[in-house]
Amino acid sequence: MDEEKTWIIQAQQGSDEAFTYLVETYQRPVYNLCYRMLGVADYAEDAAQESFLRAYKNLHRYDIKRSFATWLLSIAAHYCIDKLRRKNLPSFSLHDDEGTPREYIPDTSAIHPEKALLYTDQSAEMQELLQSLGEMDRAAIILRYWHEASEVEIAESLNISVSAVKSRLFRARRQLGELWQEAENEKTSLGERMPYGSPAF
Repeated sequence: MDEEKTWIIQAQQGSDEAFTYLVETYQRPVYNLCYRMLGVADYAEDAAQESFLRAYKNLHRYDIKRSFATWLLSIAAHYCIDKLRRKNLPSFSLHDDEGTPREYIPDTSAIHPEKALLYTDQSAEMQELLQSLGEMDRAAIILRYWHEASEVEIAESLNISVSAVKSRLFRARRQLGELWQEAENEKTSLGERMPYGSPAF
């Protein structure tokens, strides 16, 4: 039995120390998922805390044979989906009230080539594009490309079929691609109209 499962079993038996270890281990990926879903740092922090609280209350239902990360992220994803559906959140902003860019905490434990945008000056643009997706499509794309969940794991997390996951991922990728291309075309158009554009080499 690996170390994490030992901590999980101890947490299920009522060990606060063990659960604290799990929180410290997963606080970044849970927060990052919530931030990607909700788009506002304050809401993401509240959602992450609520997700851990729900996990704590339902630890006795967790099947040790299942991936704990998948189970925990599914709780966070469902909470965010419910929050988006039940409440009209303020418009997403890339900056706080003082004009400072909102903070995103890189999850360096799960770096993936398709997540390169997270570590460039275009990460804010990708975050804004994510907000254009429906709640379920957004959750699917975040779980797949930011948390490297398999299609089967996403299906389990969102309580939908694998074929539905494939359909949502395809639709979300296409929508993001189209929106990204539109944004790039607009940048190019604006650059051409600028009196002092990029120098010719």
